[in-house]
Amino acid sequence: MIINELNVSAPGRICLFGEHQDYLGLSVITAAINLRISITGKKRNDRKFYLDLPDIGSQEEFDLEKPITYIKERDYFRSSVNVLLRQNMTLPHGYDCTVHGNIPINSGTSSSSALVIAWIKFLLTIASDKRQSNPLEIARLAYQAEVLEFNEPGGMMDHFAASFGSILHIDFGIADGLQLSLPAKLGHFVLGDSLQPKDTKGILARVKDRTLNAMKILSEENKHLKIRTLSHEELEYYKALISQEQYELLKGNITNHKLTQQAKKLLQQETVDHKKLGRLLNAHQNELRDQLRISTPKIDRMIDAALKAGAFGAKINGSGGGGCMFAYAPENYEQVAEAIKLAGGKPYIIQVDEGAMVEPLKYVISENEPENALSND
Repeated sequence: MIINELNVSAPGRICLFGEHQDYLGLSVITAAINLRISITGKKRNDRKFYLDLPDIGSQEEFDLEKPITYIKERDYFRSSVNVLLRQNMTLPHGYDCTVHGNIPINSGTSSSSALVIAWIKFLLTIASDKRQSNPLEIARLAYQAEVLEFNEPGGMMDHFAASFGSILHIDFGIADGLQLSLPAKLGHFVLGDSLQPKDTKGILARVKDRTLNAMKILSEENKHLKIRTLSHEELEYYKALISQEQYELLKGNITNHKLTQQAKKLLQQETVDHKKLGRLLNAHQNELRDQLRISTPKIDRMIDAALKAGAFGAKINGSGGGGCMFAYAPENYEQVAEAIKLAGGKPYIIQVDEGAMVEPLKYVISENEPENALSND
């Protein structure tokens, strides 16, 4: 089947619970949000791809008749094509594409993974590949294109979140991560961009490396000790073997694992105790701020402002050191958004959204355009 025009989109995400838990083989709970990246394409008569990215003032182009080599760091459009071509996928035509998005960039809301997920789904769909309707396969392919192809650190949390959508519990103690959709019906959130770039590499160098090293030290002392089952009492017993910072990191991660399990139980119910969810978010933030130390003074001020304006709970989003926070505000989200703005952040009122999807095409007709003109709205 030849597809003449196509519009595909994928969502950003917030991490409700489980920051810095994925690489420990623990669980996370994500929520896809209605800030999305869309790719609209119109078939060409050759095998060239032209991509216009007006939001960032950039363009990309490549020809399927020639070897596709990478010309920049994290060259995701080309890497996605290469990953798929290696798996014998056939792309009979090129496309003129426009890429739009409203996900904050470099802010912990997974804009890059949403882009790769949308692009992978676009390519699979125009190739009439049966994997186009399999969110797990799309997530795996996107992970290969974004992470493995460039030997980047990182897991599959963002790819699962953008591909599956909605609220997702992911257990990274299972190979590739075991995904469970949670049926809870949640109200509005307010995402607040601190406008401070994230220090992802610096945070991971401290939090990830020192936590993993601490667990290595403990397991060498007692091979039965595992982060998944480690208790606060056991950690206290072996405290002298590790540094004070490592102790605090492990203590925070043990607490956060327990909070994630409590949240999973809560979110398995369609009707949710919204105030209890807020209390769990606040408890999670306390650990991220005080034990893992990944928050920032500005984000702390934004969180305080949101809570004073009536949010039920609030926390930093993502690996930390900048980027975004979010507040759960099902009743008075407009006031919370204004409070975050006054605290120096850029607010977005958001809701839980679906995963990667093919969207209806939108057309505009004007006196200066032919009737089949494709709208880039």
